[in-house]
Amino acid sequence: MKEENKDSGWYIRVGTTLYKIVRRPLMSGDFIEERRIWNYETLRQDHSKDFISRIEKYDGFCSVPDHINYQRSIGTFLNQYEPILYQPERGDCPLTLGFLRHIFGEQLEMGLDYLQLLYTKPLTKLPIILLVSNERNTGKTTFLNFLKAIFAGNMTFNTNEDFHSQFNSDWAHKLIVGVDEALLDRREDSERIKNLSTALSYKAEAKGKDRQEVEFFAKFVLCSNNENCPIIVEKGETRYWVRKIHPIEKKDTEMLDNLKGEIPQFLYLLSNRKLNTKKESRMWFRHDLLVTDALRRIITHNRGKVENEMLTVISELMQIREMDEYQFSVLNMLDMLKRNSISAEAGHIRKILGSSDFCSEGISLFFF
Repeated sequence: MKEENKDSGWYIRVGTTLYKIVRRPLMSGDFIEERRIWNYETLRQDHSKDFISRIEKYDGFCSVPDHINYQRSIGTFLNQYEPILYQPERGDCPLTLGFLRHIFGEQLEMGLDYLQLLYTKPLTKLPIILLVSNERNTGKTTFLNFLKAIFAGNMTFNTNEDFHSQFNSDWAHKLIVGVDEALLDRREDSERIKNLSTALSYKAEAKGKDRQEVEFFAKFVLCSNNENCPIIVEKGETRYWVRKIHPIEKKDTEMLDNLKGEIPQFLYLLSNRKLNTKKESRMWFRHDLLVTDALRRIITHNRGKVENEMLTVISELMQIREMDEYQFSVLNMLDMLKRNSISAEAGHIRKILGSSDFCSEGISLFFF
């Protein structure tokens, strides 16, 4: 049962654990609701003897994301997914559309589809967004904060180290996991994020508690100042949508606040626009739509040393000799690599040359 004065908090019991729901003030002047484990003896001291019998009681927690028809409880379980703070309102949102055009460029309609699916179909699997730029004042962090303003407690910010920790209960139930200044260049980090982006369930673990399998529906939005290798992305990978972000021409120190002011109108747009794409893969978007120059740059950087050296040697030869085609044998390549102090085996070179990705660099090759 909620107390008459909401600001003072109210109590619930989930399973056998007592919680007090409090409103923690933020620097912005807003409040965020939090559950704090409470003590029964303290409750008895603060309230009448029969107060405890009137507290709302639930058998446990569940996590059911829904922004349009939100339910605080489903059956006898308390929904730990939170309602968002804004409701759609008819109107225009020119600043928001201008900002998103800056982020998504020529792929603006895809970007709007991504955000519309987040809002209207939160269980949909979506690609990992990676915004990269080594320049300042690009709006990458503002984009993360804009998502946080919309989805509130259903989005969390992780650090690179959070993906190394075995304790993940604080983000296992979230809709969005954002990472600013991402640098996940260890193979186990990239494999973990890739697997999670398509996972239907996950083992959540809190300190001092047993691991528990939960439904997993989080989407990852990463930002990085490293354009070449913020994360390991290999040939043929279909789960990343990488965009190179350029600096904003006119700096606006109030941009985030102004974007927040248009959130109700933006949600109305997302609620009423027609999707520009249809589901054509497990990550919704057809793979070729996600292939950008920024993605190619990361994949190229992640090639092995031998492969990168081969591309460099061939490209330089073709440019110097002004050739459209270049024919060589594996032995020729071994010799050229040896001159550049690169050690390789014939079998490795044949494997590289047999890769369709190797021949997709605008180079026509004939080898024997």
